[in-house]
Amino acid sequence: MARAVALLAISVLAAPSLAAEALPQAEQDRLAHFVQQDCGSCHGLKMTGGLGSPITPEALEGHTVDGLTSIILDGIPGTAMPPWRPLLTEIEAQWIAEYLLEISP
Repeated sequence: MARAVALLAISVLAAPSLAAEALPQAEQDRLAHFVQQDCGSCHGLKMTGGLGSPITPEALEGHTVDGLTSIILDGIPGTAMPPWRPLLTEIEAQWIAEYLLEISP
């Protein structure tokens, strides 16, 4: 049983995300640039903080893709974090959330 759970976990971790599968490589490259330039303008070009809080994988530990996707799309009321829903689709925001949890700028 433990072996089956371990194999399932490995297959899930090794599988490309749904967002990555849904977006062509050129779109993923555009979004990576978006993160660097637009997110980086508040969170720092190395994502280690600035006007906004750090958004490195370490700083985001404990956050889920769904939770980060909601923050990206709807912002955080009462803070400088704007809603990006007018400019990003849900799948794009999900890709960014997954990217932020994995990148090491």
